[in-house]
Amino acid sequence: MELTREQVRELDRRAIEEFGIPGILLMENAGRAVADEAARLAESAGSCRAVIVCGKGNNGGDGYVVARHLANRGLKPAIFVLARFDEISGDAMLNLEIIRRMGLDVTEVTSDYGLRRIERAAAGAGVVVDALLGTGARGEVRGPIRSAIEVINRAGKPVVAVDLPSGLDANTGAILGACVKADVTVTFVAAKAGFSQSEGPQQTGRVVVAEIGVPRKIIGTMDDE
Repeated sequence: MELTREQVRELDRRAIEEFGIPGILLMENAGRAVADEAARLAESAGSCRAVIVCGKGNNGGDGYVVARHLANRGLKPAIFVLARFDEISGDAMLNLEIIRRMGLDVTEVTSDYGLRRIERAAAGAGVVVDALLGTGARGEVRGPIRSAIEVINRAGKPVVAVDLPSGLDANTGAILGACVKADVTVTFVAAKAGFSQSEGPQQTGRVVVAEIGVPRKIIGTMDDE
């Protein structure tokens, strides 16, 4: 089964509105699943260091959850946020606040200097987690996000993508100007339609489908949408 971005949005809406599942619970389950894969890659690399590069939306929120779980397993995550902290809102903001209270290494990236800090941190890491862009991304990736994608790809480290590689069109598999090349993509509920199309197979690496608590009753209706 594969889902389009529109179906993903509808799944989330129905899980939250019809079944009363808090969005932050879905985020928690998603982040934990990604942390499992990231920890395995770091262990294989013989490193306790991880770099997590986050956007300002819910994909970034998943990244904050990943950071918390990695820290609780004894790893040392460095988290970079491609936005000012005051731009983060909703469930993502709650999870950002948790890791800041935990005293984790969290950095706002608002300049070229911040991008260089990502590059230096990635050079010493065993794994990089891409939590920049989610399934809703459309149009050419530009500016600091594009630069961060290029930094991730240059690092030469194992990469775990959160839900899909940043810069990949979820529906068509087209590269939106620049795209993370992942070793593992931990995607939620089902693979995305773009994974099997165009550039998708070359960018996703090994795809792990994670169950995050969305009722199967909803998932089974998506083929009819």
